[in-house]
Amino acid sequence: MNYYEKELKIIKKSNRFRKRKLFDKELIDLASNDYLGFSTKKSLLKKTYKKLKKEQCFSPKASMLVNGYSRVHQEFESTLCKLNRFESGIVVGSGFLANISLIESLIRKRDILFIDEQYHASGMLATKLVQGEVIIFKHNDTEDLKRKISALSYIPNRIIIAIEGVYSMAGDIAPKEFNDIATKNNAILLVDEAHSSGVIGKNLLGWFDYHDIVPQQNHIKMGTLGKAYASYGAYILASDSIISFLENRAKPIIYGTAPSLFDIALALTNLKYLQKNKKKIRKKIQGNQNIVKKYLHIDPKSLIVPIEIADNIKVMQIQENLISKGYLVGAIRQPTVQKAIIRLIIKLDIKKKDLKEVLRYLKV
Repeated sequence: MNYYEKELKIIKKSNRFRKRKLFDKELIDLASNDYLGFSTKKSLLKKTYKKLKKEQCFSPKASMLVNGYSRVHQEFESTLCKLNRFESGIVVGSGFLANISLIESLIRKRDILFIDEQYHASGMLATKLVQGEVIIFKHNDTEDLKRKISALSYIPNRIIIAIEGVYSMAGDIAPKEFNDIATKNNAILLVDEAHSSGVIGKNLLGWFDYHDIVPQQNHIKMGTLGKAYASYGAYILASDSIISFLENRAKPIIYGTAPSLFDIALALTNLKYLQKNKKKIRKKIQGNQNIVKKYLHIDPKSLIVPIEIADNIKVMQIQENLISKGYLVGAIRQPTVQKAIIRLIIKLDIKKKDLKEVLRYLKV
């Protein structure tokens, strides 16, 4: 019996059917989250391999709370804390697990979580697991958040506000005012920096850096390693007490195998390279943004350029046409977005002539 055939037929009929693909490796990639193009720098890979060879073992072996925690994990955490000016940090297996860890464990009874309606699916899934109340506010709408806080009928134990630094589909940046709201209401501010770390800010450290916010006891920064840092895994930065609480209550941290040593070592190598070359990288980011502004009259604030198509069939046709020309772009449909978009990633390893060629096509 084909147990889910009926559901699959419905998905196909709505032109929302998706499937894994092995794309031609010769295609020029403007679809992935490898924002800085580090995934093809073999020199960084070789440097990481040499570093890991010096370690006694190359596998995490167990949970970090058993004996899976290593010097590699510790060095990466301390480097992140120093650069981002946070008290403490902890690595996690993935960004998905990091959001589950944070939201499921931090929202206790009589706590209230206010979360942006476009927050990542992992965070939205985690809201189904919390003990406290969850209130969703309009995307990047500080006034809606203030209204909903003012309308509370009781005084909660804690207020937690969850936003993203840069939103993965729209590429827009959360306003600094969210920090002011958190401070005024003595709330914890949780910022998912998956798409902002390595891309925005004077030091390319993300949202807090971009807005020149010095981290305080009520701040939490979560980031992934699978985007600008061209590896796999995630991290959480916060106060000593919050990180300690996560060690004791966050199930993915307690019961999951420690993150891959190689992935963490690779992220550390890439992070150090990024900081060493941040001026040059920031100039390249601005250069690509200026090209988009010239050709599409769009002023991107990150390296994500969404182009609304609002037609599931047409968006796939555009993707196929660009593939035939040698370019790969993202064709994003529901439920990831409300209306179908072409998601163009203006990656730094793309030659200017290729970026301009794709933009000319999309302009038409």
